[in-house]
Formats: sequence, C-alpha cells, structure tokens
Amino acid sequence: MNTERYTGYTLSELMIVASAREIRDGEVVFAGVGNPLLGALLAQRTHAPNAVIATESGAVGPRPKRLILGIGDCACSENALCVEPLWRLFSDQQRGFVDIGMVGGAQVDRYGNLNSTAIFGSGSYETPASRLPGSGGANDIASSALRTVISIPLQRRRFLERVDYITSPGYLEGGDSRERTGLRQGGSAAVITDKCVFRFHPVTRELMLASVHPGVTVDEVQEQIPWELLTAEHVTETAAPTGEEVRIIRTLDPEQIFTGDGLKDLTFEKYIAMLERSLERMSGVKKELFL
Repeated sequence: MNTERYTGYTLSELMIVASAREIRDGEVVFAGVGNPLLGALLAQRTHAPNAVIATESGAVGPRPKRLILGIGDCACSENALCVEPLWRLFSDQQRGFVDIGMVGGAQVDRYGNLNSTAIFGSGSYETPASRLPGSGGANDIASSALRTVISIPLQRRRFLERVDYITSPGYLEGGDSRERTGLRQGGSAAVITDKCVFRFHPVTRELMLASVHPGVTVDEVQEQIPWELLTAEHVTETAAPTGEEVRIIRTLDPEQIFTGDGLKDLTFEKYIAMLERSLERMSGVKKELFL
C-alpha cells in the first residue's frame, strides 16, 4: 500500500479516513449508511481486511462490488456471510459480538450523547423547530456495541452542552452514569469531525480534544464549542490521508453521493450508469477483497 501522504483530499474524505482508522483488523463493525459505512469499507480494503461489516438490513460480512446506497440496497447482502432477521442481529450485538459501531447525527453533547430525533429551537419535542429521521438502529448500536464512533461536522449548532433529545446514549451525565442506568458495556470512543478528533476523559467521560486536522488550530476548534473545552495533555495533528486511501474512497463513491453533493443530483439514469460502471471501477481496488 502507498503510505505517502496526499494533499489533494477533501474534508469529507479526511473524516472517512479518520473513521476507518478506528477499526482494527478482525473486528465486527456495525456501520450506518453514508460516511460511516464508507469508513468501514475503506478499512476493509486497507489495514483491516478481516473486518466484518454488519448493516441495518441484517446482512453480516458483505463484500459489495459497489457503493451501498441504503439499507434496502441489494449491495448490502452482496457476497455476505449471512443475512439475519434484525432481532437476531441486534440480539447478537447486545451479547457483545459487535466490537465497534459507527453512527452519525445532528447534535452531540459534552458526554457523547447523540440526537437524531428533533431540534427543539424555541419549541419542544411535540412542536420542534425541525423533526429528524429518528434513531433507526443508532440507539441499539450506541447502547450495545463495545465502543461507538460518531461522525459529525464541527459546528457550534451541532455541539451542545446538552443535546435537545438523547436518541443514542453516550455517557449520559458523565462519570459512571451510563453504567448506573444498566448499560454495562460500550460508550462513545471518538467523535470524528471535519476539523479534529475528540476522545473522552477516562474518568469524567467528558469530550476531550485529541488531535486537530492539518492546518487547524486548537483555538479554531474552541470557537465551535460552547463550553470550556477539555484537551489532551498532548494534542497531536491528525495524519493526512494517503494517496491510496483517497483513491479507494473515490472509487467507492465516484459520483460523490456521500462525499459531496451527488445525492441531490442523482437521477434514475445516473444511478443505472453508476451501477454499470461499478465493476470496472472496483477492479482496480484489490480484486481479492471483493470475492
């Protein structure tokens, strides 16, 4: 693999790479559709070839030859080890068989709680400013996976001391409050943003700045956080993507469905053309990993 650092990446691509690096070889990864799943697919095609991906369709171990666009997409089960009923997949996760869950959301707070249900604004749960898609499988993942990685852009409106609604639990009120509610395993391990990577203090469970992306300062991160940010003793610089990592991401998502604005311009004709080109594109990315 080419490990030379690349300079022509986008922030979205850097987020995907940083997410992928959270996955270890041989782990079971429960990944939501979009950038979390792109991160899992990237890890599988680079440093973690033996990682097993699980999706909300019930598919376990897919090796798709193209981008997965949704949980109902047939690519979810392409070359999969098996396809389970959802109750079985989530039950296996509750038993500790999922090492890492990868999710996104609209808001995250000081203790890694995630909101993808409603933005209250000046309203309430019954009359919110914005109603969001809801949990899907995110609550199950955050509650039961052995650790959870969150992907979310760094924006002041998204990072709150307390989210409007806890869709997916992190460390609740900090300290041992997660364990005291009966969630005996897991918790938020990292928050990957377009400017930095956060982790969590081992005792207080508070969000803690661990690394800043190239060209970003700690002060720039603090500007987007509405409380006094906790920082690691040594804040490092996030390693830039390699040329190979960027090439794989662009092969997986050539129309920038998730890494850009491709979804809003996607027509049925473009979709069919993308499928027809997918086998040719994928042939350039370690063919054996798709078998």
